[in-house]
Amino acid sequence: MLRTPTGGAGHGTAAAGERAMSIGTVLLQLRDEFPEVTISKIRFLEAEGLIEPQRTPSGYRKFSTADVERLAQVLRMQRDHYLPLKVIREHLEALARGEQAALPSAGGQADPGWDQELGAATAARIGRSELLAAAEATEEQLDEWESYGLIVPAAGGSYDAEAVTVARLVADLGRFGLEPRHLRAVKAAAEREAGLVEQVVAPLRRHRNPQTRAHAEATAKELAELSVRLHAALVQTALKVSFH
Repeated sequence: MLRTPTGGAGHGTAAAGERAMSIGTVLLQLRDEFPEVTISKIRFLEAEGLIEPQRTPSGYRKFSTADVERLAQVLRMQRDHYLPLKVIREHLEALARGEQAALPSAGGQADPGWDQELGAATAARIGRSELLAAAEATEEQLDEWESYGLIVPAAGGSYDAEAVTVARLVADLGRFGLEPRHLRAVKAAAEREAGLVEQVVAPLRRHRNPQTRAHAEATAKELAELSVRLHAALVQTALKVSFH
């Protein structure tokens, strides 16, 4: 759940008595719900006009509670509905004008699967055009990602939610000059980690008892999460060593 201080504010402004937040504090506020968000991602969304934090005379960004809520709203629409930033911006601008705008789909139409109470989309797979819109990528980029095995479509040409996440991350890394060929080692490491998880859960998946097979899936998910956390910790440790 997103943790934000109490109090309301308009977009880009701080309410009286409200303490403005630095970009690092905003990152910590968002990390619980959006563990993959980065400072560069927040800066990118600002550059795209999705948020407008105030600036100090020395140029430092200062975010209000409203800015953080808006950021979370943008990130949810990207994550849950695979919407490109242009569509998200237009939707938020319509809401700001007081219009009762239905949440559009990645294709630009109102999304019938949107549940105002649940606040989540139910679509399990998306098409190629929706993936391109969600990742804000070109056909050529997606072709290259697929040629290196970073993105793998299903038999019918559709993509799952994980493909959207991978595409966005590959695109974000590309802005730092990391090309798909540089990421082959990351993919190979992920496949080795997946192999270790499979070794543990394979006997459970073959069991006759349905409850045991269900336990296998829960175990696989937990092991995957632990593996990701270990990988992140090891990378951080390696970076600290290299900078000392």
